[in-house]
Amino acid sequence: MTLAVHGSSVDIPTPDGTADAYLVHPESAGPHPGVLLYMDAFGLRPSLNGMADRIAAAGYTVLVPNVFYRAGRTPLVELPDFIGDDQRPAIFQTVLPVMRALTPELAVRDAGAYLDRLAAEPRAADGPIGVTGYCMGAGLALRTAVAYPDRVAAMAGFHGAQLASEAPDSPHLGADRITAELYFGHADQDAALPPEQIERLEKALTDAGVRHHAEVYAGAHHGYTQADTSSYDAEAAERHWTALLDLLGRALPTRRGAAL
Repeated sequence: MTLAVHGSSVDIPTPDGTADAYLVHPESAGPHPGVLLYMDAFGLRPSLNGMADRIAAAGYTVLVPNVFYRAGRTPLVELPDFIGDDQRPAIFQTVLPVMRALTPELAVRDAGAYLDRLAAEPRAADGPIGVTGYCMGAGLALRTAVAYPDRVAAMAGFHGAQLASEAPDSPHLGADRITAELYFGHADQDAALPPEQIERLEKALTDAGVRHHAEVYAGAHHGYTQADTSSYDAEAAERHWTALLDLLGRALPTRRGAAL
């Protein structure tokens, strides 16, 4: 049984300004374990908010920040209801410079503000939280688990990009700081995370003794979880939901029974 949820727009103070965000929680009595959801490059929109709603319906308080807030409030670019291959070039012409401006240092600083907002939320339970991210958001989720090990109990990333590159600031290089349990759902048709990076990430996590499980979803493309895009794969998306909610259930058990 899923819980009824309530969502609203909120503002998050950060060292560099104010980030707009979507906050959703069960309508039943809380508090509920917190989850930070990192967006993909297309940003906050009804489809992504709906994904946060589904997590909240399982018994969590979920925060989805606009990580591009320095460039403006949502939406940075007007999106069609369905993002097809023909719309992507024009969208990324606007979005790519903003993505590149979000340096690892800024991302980690912002993550502290997002974690503080969840910690201050009456509907969010005290203690460590879960983090999940999609596409570019998977890298942000991994960086958050590295930078705030005492505040993150579980981290999931789906069709992540550049998670284990040869760059000196690649997020996998901080694996030895992670204390959370991790799950990755990679897409095997994904130029943003080729096999050599999947292997490099696996080795880094294994060598660091990180509790983790990674799977490559056969036939899935980059963005397979996003129902409002042409990359969507319904079967792979449902597989991701099972893996994500299983991870959160292990690391952050809910009070759904008491709430019901």
